[in-house]
Amino acid sequence: MIDALCPNGVEYKSLKEIAVVSGAGVDKKINENEQPIKLLNYMDVYKNKYIDNSLDFMKVTACENKVSQCNVLKGDIFITPSSEILNDIGNAAVITEDLENVVYSYHIMRIRLKNYNYITSKYIGYVFESDYVQSQINRHAEGITRYGLTKTKWENISIPLPPLPIQEEIVRILDNFTELTAELTAELTAELTARKNQYNYYKDKLLTFEDGVVWRELDELLERTSNIRWNLEKEDKTYKYVDLTSVDRDMNRINETQEINKNNAPSRAQQIIKTDDVLFGTTRPLLKRYCYVDSEFDNQICSTGFCVLRANTSLVLPKWIYYNIASSNFYIHVERFEQGASYPAISDSNVKKYKIPVPPLHEQERIVSILDKFDALVNDISIGLPAEIEARQKQYEYYREKLLSFKELKAQEAKDGC
Repeated sequence: MIDALCPNGVEYKSLKEIAVVSGAGVDKKINENEQPIKLLNYMDVYKNKYIDNSLDFMKVTACENKVSQCNVLKGDIFITPSSEILNDIGNAAVITEDLENVVYSYHIMRIRLKNYNYITSKYIGYVFESDYVQSQINRHAEGITRYGLTKTKWENISIPLPPLPIQEEIVRILDNFTELTAELTAELTAELTARKNQYNYYKDKLLTFEDGVVWRELDELLERTSNIRWNLEKEDKTYKYVDLTSVDRDMNRINETQEINKNNAPSRAQQIIKTDDVLFGTTRPLLKRYCYVDSEFDNQICSTGFCVLRANTSLVLPKWIYYNIASSNFYIHVERFEQGASYPAISDSNVKKYKIPVPPLHEQERIVSILDKFDALVNDISIGLPAEIEARQKQYEYYREKLLSFKELKAQEAKDGC
């Protein structure tokens, strides 16, 4: 189809050329003098590819002007314009039918095509997943504790726009592929979830003790770490930088890291991490972002978005701390101390108030050995179900990139038509 319809390449356009990009949505509040309304919010967009009236929307209120300005219609594309996680910017969801009595939140942005075409909306929803668009987003994102793009930069995001028949075929293929991948992944995930539930059950049992075991706050079992104002100006050296994006919340390990040097180092205070440290994400802590630091990241720089738990090994094993903060009881503790509505967080000092059992080191070693074997079965992406789920996702991403990669049409040829 590409050979027949656009042999010389595909035209690329900025969002502002083809759509109106709108922010300034509705707040999550209920005021007596305003109209009751339903709210399409950040997590609705983050979790869904397509959105219809079946979604359980939050109930808020809005003034008449906002209800009219912030309506949600079939073909609208919504994106997550900011996040404390760099790679979470630009998640897109497409509206599949007019949503009556629904407005959108000020935490998301609406992209409405100037010339309505539902297929093009669905196509753009997929384009936002592509490496081409995501690389633009990452390149232009700004922020310290939260990353985002200005409205102008969103409007200047460039996307390939092949002829409509090609868009339609790409949407058909990716819709089918997405559905098939979702079905297969759901089956594998259900089995993996059952295994994880079994693992979590036995983990909690192994970490539960009756009388005779001393319980101590984490703060009593840790070596001291401190934030530093990192200055690379005098160093010609590159470091790995572990931020919230780096930690895989499903596998509880550090994956991709940034490389920083004197030219691009974040200016805010940082921490140095060591092998066997345990990291716990204190921003949105109930997202359960934690990991164990292996030797690959020894003496590297870590974001202050983490609480660094460094074991005093004369008292406790590092892995003993790791498994205790992975327990269900730890998150009951975290929930008690979590503060903030929009971007909840917990202080390092409150994390370290958590009490854990401290049996003798030889007993810690025995239990850690058992839990390591369980952990590998449910989290190691090189074996078993996690590897199969990862393979399905990689397969989808591979073919998506093949379908959404185009030769760009040169300016003069674009004027003449492809």
